[in-house]
Amino acid sequence: QVQLVESGGGVVQAGGSLRLSCTASGRNFRNYAIGWFRQAPGKEREFVSTIRWNSGHTIYADSVKGRFAISKDSAKNTVYLQMNSLNPDDTAVYYCAADSRIIYSELTNSEAYDYWGQGTQVTISS
Repeated sequence: QVQLVESGGGVVQAGGSLRLSCTASGRNFRNYAIGWFRQAPGKEREFVSTIRWNSGHTIYADSVKGRFAISKDSAKNTVYLQMNSLNPDDTAVYYCAADSRIIYSELTNSEAYDYWGQGTQVTISS
């Protein structure tokens, strides 16, 4: 049974930082991509970043480039999202997800991801 568990959300002031964690279990994720998506109230879920487990190749949404960094710890089966220079527009529920097919053109599409975590709330106060 595949399980993705997010942690690390919270409330921070604008300009601050948070590090989210996504711990995966249930299978070998070597041939997966692990992505982060977010959904703000009243808005659609949007892509944030993704990392291919075996190659380490990363993709970022334009809105977070230069501020967020995705990384992985294979020994811990965990993917991290380091978020810096946070602003109120980053307020959302953040979800991690796993994609087993890894079609490059689809890596930013939430529908390509097979498994999802329960989400963690990130709130940025101004």
